[in-house]
Amino acid sequence: MTMKNEVMGVYAVWLREFKRFYRDRGNLLGSVARPLMWFLIIGGGLGAAGQQATGGFSYFTFIAPGIIGMTVLFTSLFQGVSVIWDREFGFLKEMLVAPISRVSIVIGKALGGATSSLLQSLLIIGVAYAVGVTMPIAGALAMLPLIVVISVGFTALGLTIASFMDTMEGFNVIMNFIVMPMFLLSGALFPIAATGGLMATAVYLDPMTYGVEALRYAAIGVSSVSPVVSLAVVFAFTAAMSVVATVAFSRRK
Repeated sequence: MTMKNEVMGVYAVWLREFKRFYRDRGNLLGSVARPLMWFLIIGGGLGAAGQQATGGFSYFTFIAPGIIGMTVLFTSLFQGVSVIWDREFGFLKEMLVAPISRVSIVIGKALGGATSSLLQSLLIIGVAYAVGVTMPIAGALAMLPLIVVISVGFTALGLTIASFMDTMEGFNVIMNFIVMPMFLLSGALFPIAATGGLMATAVYLDPMTYGVEALRYAAIGVSSVSPVVSLAVVFAFTAAMSVVATVAFSRRK
């Protein structure tokens, strides 16, 4: 296997994942509708109480990075579905016997998940400005590279889980037990400094917490965790999950 084959293999897998995302118009619509609902229902309903706990920022502005993080989390983890679909339709077998390493397949799928997350996040940023979020343009731009890194990590986690699943139903059950707890514990909707006891332990064990805090610091300069710590955890999690996903995927036959 040559380097050219590996690069072309990564590109081919990435392109397929991108086309899958682009052609799913329902997914595109949902990527805007879901966060808009969170903004209007959660932001509108808790806005008055939330502002008292967010250092003077409007609650809409405070939760905007968290809603973007939610989009990245959902999109990235459910990228693992593609592995199950490819297995059911026989395409996965064709990829596994192609003259490229399985590392390249994992990289291509991870980059596909990152691209989908980035495009959806750009839509959410537009929605955020539309509902009155006062976020500096520089802050919005600073979130973009973080979105890519966070997405690669959670896409790798999704691929790892999918590697051990044989059915769509089993994958969805596992995802439902992972996605919502990770999102709700991440501090996307509340300042994590206000938590205590077992709740605080769960919050700080959640890797998504550090992703949300890094995004919030990049967007509006506020964080309950040192940005250095948040970035260190985000990069370490992404690196670790990339290795785990590669090993898990390489063991598939």
